[in-house]
Amino acid sequence: MAQQATLIEALQARILVQDARIAELERRLGQNSGNPSLPPSSDRFGKGKRPVRGSGRKPGKQPGSPGAGLQMAANPQEIRDHAPDACGGCGRDLNDPMAGGLDVRFVRRQVHDRPEPAAVHVTEHRLHRTRCGCGHVTTVTAPPQAPSLVQYGPRLIALISYLVVVQHLPYERAVSLIADLVPGLSPSTGWACTAIGGKRWWLHVARTPFLTAFHLDLSRGRDAVTTFGILPEHTGVIVHDALSVYDAYTTAQHALCGAHLIRELAAAAETHPAQAWPAAALDALNDLLAATHIARDHDQEAVPADILDPLLHRWHHAVRVGLSQHPRAPGRKQTKTRNLLQRLKDRDQQVLLFARDLSVPFTNNQAERDLRPAKTQLKISGCHRSETQAHHWLTIRAYASTARKNGIHVLTALRDAITGNPWTPDYAAA
Repeated sequence: MAQQATLIEALQARILVQDARIAELERRLGQNSGNPSLPPSSDRFGKGKRPVRGSGRKPGKQPGSPGAGLQMAANPQEIRDHAPDACGGCGRDLNDPMAGGLDVRFVRRQVHDRPEPAAVHVTEHRLHRTRCGCGHVTTVTAPPQAPSLVQYGPRLIALISYLVVVQHLPYERAVSLIADLVPGLSPSTGWACTAIGGKRWWLHVARTPFLTAFHLDLSRGRDAVTTFGILPEHTGVIVHDALSVYDAYTTAQHALCGAHLIRELAAAAETHPAQAWPAAALDALNDLLAATHIARDHDQEAVPADILDPLLHRWHHAVRVGLSQHPRAPGRKQTKTRNLLQRLKDRDQQVLLFARDLSVPFTNNQAERDLRPAKTQLKISGCHRSETQAHHWLTIRAYASTARKNGIHVLTALRDAITGNPWTPDYAAA
């Protein structure tokens, strides 16, 4: 009997270990962009199911945001008059001068369309040589846009940069599109690669509503972030995914991304379906987010205390229940769920800063959006062939993104930069 009891105790201990291992393997198998902190590009078995976020807002255009309806032009390039040929009453021919037809009024209707395909515009620069009375012949210096006998101009370079970097067309399709739009103009893919002119690299991004900056580095760690040169001197708020490298920069105020937390809580709910605290935490977090939206929509400086305090109590209660159900295990290594709960407890101020300060965004999703085009480009072209090409691509992408955020026409900004007159944002205002 004693031997049986010992054996049963050993088997029960092994079952607990195996259950934990099975749960971990099932969690890994079920990872997608909807539950853990994985990007959508890493989904393996279909599209990731994103958790429903109760933001309190309806889909589509939000109240107060500017519309984008088509407006009548004050000065159309072409006017076509349409008049009736016969009277709708007596049937007389209104084109007959004897009919006494009189134009009393007209109704305007406009059709906005693209112009007909443009022809190649060739500008010839004639570099004159002039002989002085002293006998010396002087030749004028060629302008910067014409360094050789024949070349493509800055507008075309701006267009190929826009198509490849901003719209993510492969080089071959981009030059094919240009040839279709402009008959007689057929740039080669080799020229396009030159015009935008191995190892695994990390792409870092920092952004504000008006600025976008990229940094390419072989490292993901602190040296790379310091070389980037933004966080070491930053004194505002940074919203990030709790990567430990950010903790070294103490001059800034830190906030944790709510979207990452929602995915991690969704993963905890899937891993522990019998436990109620993950759903309770998700509900409290989504209700806090909805409360911040309502406060902003009503031009309030903060979420009223009678609304905020009960929501914070629900959140803290869910975290405490989770900690009680996932006590700390001996040793340094803990489960992902325990690490998540400990982070929610220890970094309460960073987790809930968005609810206590309405100027702080809930997520760093905009940084993810600014980063996503690079992933799209990799899917299209595989990878950049050189470090120089990658740096050039990112420089154009950051410039185009920043211009668009400030309401600057991207093609115009690219052309001006190529011709030596780049637009520069107001860094103080941004």
